[in-house]
Amino acid sequence: MQEIIKLLIGCIFLVLGVLLGNWLASNTKEELKKNQKWFKLITILGLILGFVGLWINNDVVIFSFFFIAVVTSRSLKKKK
Repeated sequence: MQEIIKLLIGCIFLVLGVLLGNWLASNTKEELKKNQKWFKLITILGLILGFVGLWINNDVVIFSFFFIAVVTSRSLKKKK
């Protein structure tokens, strides 16, 4: 039961990451065009390290790096 609660809390924070990422992307448009390569690099590293956390079975590492990947990936969204 405790493990399910930890996973649920982690998923809630990942959803909050989507909202935070959208908010950052809408408020930092001038930075998005100039630094796209860094956002891509951070997103890829976040995903890789998130899967490493999955492999070593460490919830803190999993959700920390997936949160980073989600927030930065929202900045890669194309704006019209």
